[in-house]
Amino acid sequence: MNTLSDRLNRLSPSATLAMSQKSSELKAQGIDIINMSVGEPDFNTPDHIKAAAIKAVEDNWSRYSPVPGYPELKNAIVAKLKNENGLDYKPSQILCSNGAKQSVCNTIMAIINAGDEVIIPTPYWVSYPQMVLLAEGTPVFIDAPIEQDFKITPEQLEAAITPKTRALILCSPSNPTGSVYSKKELEALKNVLLRHERVIVIADEIYEHINYVGAHASMASFDDIKERVVVINGVSKAYAMTGWRIGFIAAPEWVVKGCNKLQGQYTSGPCSVSQKAAEAAFAGDQQCVEDMRQAFERRKNLIVRLAKEIPGLEVNNPQGAFYLFPKCSSFFGKSAEGRTINNSTDLAMYLLEVGHVATVGGDAFGSPECFRMSYATSDENIIEAMKRIKEALGKLK
Repeated sequence: MNTLSDRLNRLSPSATLAMSQKSSELKAQGIDIINMSVGEPDFNTPDHIKAAAIKAVEDNWSRYSPVPGYPELKNAIVAKLKNENGLDYKPSQILCSNGAKQSVCNTIMAIINAGDEVIIPTPYWVSYPQMVLLAEGTPVFIDAPIEQDFKITPEQLEAAITPKTRALILCSPSNPTGSVYSKKELEALKNVLLRHERVIVIADEIYEHINYVGAHASMASFDDIKERVVVINGVSKAYAMTGWRIGFIAAPEWVVKGCNKLQGQYTSGPCSVSQKAAEAAFAGDQQCVEDMRQAFERRKNLIVRLAKEIPGLEVNNPQGAFYLFPKCSSFFGKSAEGRTINNSTDLAMYLLEVGHVATVGGDAFGSPECFRMSYATSDENIIEAMKRIKEALGKLK
């Protein structure tokens, strides 16, 4: 009698949220846990953005908003895309949602039919395949190991495309690896996609501003494929606004209309006050974004240096986001304190319970030979966490 739907039973719970919950439980027991499991900036939302939200409350921006977002916010996004990315969009090609996560899910639900295949490079963000399953599509994975800097090749993409392929999800800068596709690399992938007119590119660019290569490249910058690209972005990462829940798509109008129809039936428009805050974020001074980016780059250099000092870890040098995704398979089969490490989930639990550092096993990201650490935390926490991890891993024999 108490049976959930088949749709829900196909889904897996979020491993990142599960690990965060487990670390919170240990903290509640008085154990000093350093949490490196959650992908969230540790900065506060900049003051001018908070001030815009306070003003919105005082000015009674408290009623239902249009489903795709306020015109003022959409205009600010259009200006941002033009000024920062050189991309021309109309307000009718923008739809605002409750976070970039909803933007991705809206797009998948709007374009995927039962049996459609969606290509997802591995490692992937945990929710991509689950969203495809929710839409009754079929995830098709392309393995991009650390030896390829976690990026797929044009040859791999060509080999994965079939007559059933409907979409490619590309996240750059990447969660969980921090890898960034250059414009040249995107162009090579684009040239493959031009031969397959049915394939839509879902370009998740939520980490756009957290990059260490000087410039962000977007698949939408290529005119010959732009009409098949859905750009996903938002305010969560660049402006430290994860809880405000504002994301958007910039896309062909037929996709926007479909997502508008869908969103109109199950959430309507996003929070009115959050939209006014996001408008201030996009339209205001961008120095706060650069200040946070510089802090993340300093932390990245710190954690990469410390991780490379740990015997048994294979480490690359991420070019964006705030994650390190070391290869840890050299520890599989080893034991300590009555525990045997069989996979990266075991390793993450061992690091939590023995080292008191919360990370996430790579199994959740489709790469069981790695694990993810978020360095969106203080330098002091990074130094102490890596010391604990080095000691815990050193016990494994």
